[in-house]
Amino acid sequence: MKKVLLLAVFALATAITYAGGYRVSLQGQKSLAMGHTGVAVINSSELVFFNPAGLVHLENKLNISAGVSGVFANVSYQNENFGDYAETDNSTSTPLYFYASYQANDWLAFGLGVYTPYGSSVTYEDDWAGSHLVNNIELQAIFIQPTVSFKIGEYLSFGGGPIYATGSVNFNRNLNRTLTDLDGNRSNVTIDATGINEWGWTVGAMFRPTEELTIGANYRSKIDMNVEDGDATFENIPNSPLTPFEDTTFDASLPLPAEITVGLSYQFCEKWLFAFDVNRVFWDAYESLDIDFANENIPDSKNARNYKNASTFRFGIQYDATKMFTLRAGYYFDESPVQDGYFAPETPRNDSNGYTAGLTVNVGDHFEVDASFLYLHFKEVDASYDYYFENGQAAPFGGTYKNNVFVPGLGVTYKM
Repeated sequence: MKKVLLLAVFALATAITYAGGYRVSLQGQKSLAMGHTGVAVINSSELVFFNPAGLVHLENKLNISAGVSGVFANVSYQNENFGDYAETDNSTSTPLYFYASYQANDWLAFGLGVYTPYGSSVTYEDDWAGSHLVNNIELQAIFIQPTVSFKIGEYLSFGGGPIYATGSVNFNRNLNRTLTDLDGNRSNVTIDATGINEWGWTVGAMFRPTEELTIGANYRSKIDMNVEDGDATFENIPNSPLTPFEDTTFDASLPLPAEITVGLSYQFCEKWLFAFDVNRVFWDAYESLDIDFANENIPDSKNARNYKNASTFRFGIQYDATKMFTLRAGYYFDESPVQDGYFAPETPRNDSNGYTAGLTVNVGDHFEVDASFLYLHFKEVDASYDYYFENGQAAPFGGTYKNNVFVPGLGVTYKM
């Protein structure tokens, strides 16, 4: 039974990874409409996130961009052998961003970014077939990034700054597949942690050999999210010496992996801009999760995850239709970091294709309205999680998963 508890608690850190391994990238409406390209696209203060080296190339002295997206996600699970079927509630989250940049002189600029790259939620039906693995997860995270950008010569620039990450997570699951109290209520545990605060950094470079061609690269460091004195709360526990579960605290640590993005953009036929990015996330840093329980009766635990490095390939195009309207479209292919045998329903993350579109409406010389839409289709997958144990025996949980995500977004840009 203690092994069951340990496997229940490890999903705290899995939930944090959930928004990285399964996250929908939504760090700017202009960039998202172009397939989330941006490491070599100079169009707004969204560069604070995508490549701070580009801020010094912006034409206006002051640039401010802000926006929000609505994420409408659905996951369905089916196991025909056992007649099991479940769907997540149509979970909705609203990731947002705010960027600002200031051009100090011809070679120096400063920026600030506040954005939510790790905010998400998943809720399954009560007592579904996989409730011993997860009932619901909710993750909230905010990144704050001050930035500096500077030129070296006419063609080369660099930029970067520290990243302050702060967040919280809440996770609930049943203790096992059968345990109930005397009234028949399923025994469950809720994991909750707030005030998870850590530091990272980012650095970027940009090379512009001609007015038409831009080449960019950006690196974002690993951030180790360390949980201290998180709360584990147990409910509907039968009064028995065989089930001595008591509320306790725990410490845990999980790496948010480093990533690098390289790409280019090319302006052609005056009104057209093409962009291509490759993003590589170093998920192999997530080898296992270590749990340290304050209750000495519960042994510490190691749980292998063995994620693999994964890449995203992004394509985008922009067309200046008129002085008032700028149109955009894009596509990206996102590889899953989850290996065979490690596919858990709290991280239903498989290969996906993202289709994007959007536009900017120029309202006068200083104000723009940015809109985007993303349809993210995950490849249907037959997969299993093989590392759940009950009564000392492995009890794999598998089936067929289907995922779809719809994301409309709206933003504004102010420049002067």
